[in-house]
Amino acid sequence: MYQKIMLTVDLNEEASWVKALPTAVALCRSFGASLHVVTVLPDYRMPLVGSYFPKDFAKKAHEAIKEAQHEFIRDHVPEDITAQSVIVDGSPWEAIVKAAKKLEVDLIVMASHNKRKFADYVLGPNAEHVVHHSKVSVMIVR
Repeated sequence: MYQKIMLTVDLNEEASWVKALPTAVALCRSFGASLHVVTVLPDYRMPLVGSYFPKDFAKKAHEAIKEAQHEFIRDHVPEDITAQSVIVDGSPWEAIVKAAKKLEVDLIVMASHNKRKFADYVLGPNAEHVVHHSKVSVMIVR
């Protein structure tokens, strides 16, 4: 049923993966699917934001996230799962939806961990937007 499963991960927030990762791994094993671990990096090149950072900050940030994500995969994804590291820029929900389309994933697995207002309590702000805008199935893990 699923060939490519995307797992969204905020490397600074354990709640973004601690429950979702085992679910994604189980699904990968059940369907023989590959796992695409996606981390969203804010777009530091935007004119309003970019002027506050050194010229090569975005490149250094990408390298640091790439290294951290590879370490995350080594430490947390079982060796029998084929995993790909993916880093995208932009607002989290938009970047996730775009990455899902580009990678041609069948399923997005993500955690719901923000509880700021009632709508956020139900899903989480990014999860809510991904559910509404994604063209593929989305599994929210609580």
